[in-house]
Amino acid sequence: MIDPFVLLAFIPAALALNLTPGADMMFCLGQGLRSGGRAALAASAGISAGSLVHVTVAGLGLGAAMQAMPWLFDVIRWVGVAYLLYLAWGAFRAQAEADETLPIAPRRAFRSGFFVNLSNPKVILFVLAFIPQFVDPAHAVLPQFLIFGLVLAIGGFVINGLVGLFAGGAGRRLASSGPARTWLGRISGVIFAGLALRLAFLERAS
Repeated sequence: MIDPFVLLAFIPAALALNLTPGADMMFCLGQGLRSGGRAALAASAGISAGSLVHVTVAGLGLGAAMQAMPWLFDVIRWVGVAYLLYLAWGAFRAQAEADETLPIAPRRAFRSGFFVNLSNPKVILFVLAFIPQFVDPAHAVLPQFLIFGLVLAIGGFVINGLVGLFAGGAGRRLASSGPARTWLGRISGVIFAGLALRLAFLERAS
């Protein structure tokens, strides 16, 4: 059982973290620009689902394996880099092959968001650094991790989803122009490629 006062202290801290622009927010922005609000919301849901997996793994204590085996961190990181570059290539290719950007189905956007979050090893290290500050070791640790993780996931879904919806609305207004459609695809591709570079140069926590 979590102390209500601890939970009340955790919520604004989690909200502040959710409001900080980061890779998840930029990913939803790119999905919204390219495929609209529905895809952005689905991507945000996928990101939140991925974060819950990270929280569960951290709560089980498996996150320590990543710190003990540096190669595991690098394997996960480079898989994520490759996937983001694949998404960037797809966004650029869509503009090269057609005048109109093909929207991504929400189901595919969910999978993309889930995998992008899951393949970022920094997330589990962040969870291990942040959530234990609020965990009471006198009680079962995993349920507390899951509750705090759910708060983070819900807040992230709402905030990232709103960013994606805003981008989707802007994208719809611009999509009526052929040159604007081309630039929307290019912007999405640049965002995904930028996220890949960010992940490629990510350093392990000391």
